Amino acid sequence: MKRIESDIKHISFSQETVYAKVSDLSNLQSLVDLIPEDQKASANIESLTCTPDTVSCNISPIGQIEFGVVSREPFKCVKLETTNSPVKVTMWIQLVSTGSSSCKIKLTADIDLNAFMVKMVEKPITEALNKLADTLAMIPY
Repeated sequence: MKRIESDIKHISFSQETVYAKVSDLSNLQSLVDLIPEDQKASANIESLTCTPDTVSCNISPIGQIEFGVVSREPFKCVKLETTNSPVKVTMWIQLVSTGSSSCKIKLTADIDLNAFMVKMVEKPITEALNKLADTLAMIPY
């Protein structure tokens, strides 16, 4: 199991406000509209579907990947696990308050890969987590 973490990002909204948005995965659908088409194409994302408890996407050449919410710890953490994926992935969206109107966010992923595969995918996965964290830090809540 390999743990990969994003950088810690600062958000100018309260922990409660951010949690309300990220704990309902259907809110992530609005993020898709913010991603330019050329970036979607370069990431090989062909479709993205969100419900309050799941997010799934088709990534070429990997195929369909789906994450489902395993647990929610109000205002602090949303834990997700893959329900449809070639490898097992557990991901946490962690929030920490830094004041009444600000917080920090960090994404962490545990990925079940052998040592050879880790060397191949660690950098792209770290970059993807950082891009997602950047996006979550920039959106209006």
